[in-house]
Amino acid sequence: MTLSLPTGAASYRARMPTFEVTLRDRTIEVVDGADAYQQEGPMTTFFRRGDGRDVIDSWSTRVASFRTADLLVVRRHEPATEGLRVLAG
Repeated sequence: MTLSLPTGAASYRARMPTFEVTLRDRTIEVVDGADAYQQEGPMTTFFRRGDGRDVIDSWSTRVASFRTADLLVVRRHEPATEGLRVLAG
C-alpha cells in the first residue's frame, strides 16, 4: 500500500456561522457568509476573514454593515455539525 499526501487545498471549507442582528425597530436581519464583526466608527461591520486568518485585516471582505446606534442584539449561531456514519468495509 502506498500513501500519498494531498497536493492542493481541500475542495470543501468549514461552514461559517450565521449572525442574527436585531435592530432598534425590532426587525431581524440575518448575515450569512461572515465569521467576524467589529465597530468601525458609527457602523458595525461584518467580515469574512481571509483563508487561515484569525484577525480582521486587509485580506478580509466586508459582508454587511449596520449603524451601531440601531443595533439591539447580535447573536452568532454556529453551523450544525453533520453526523458521522460508520461504513462497513
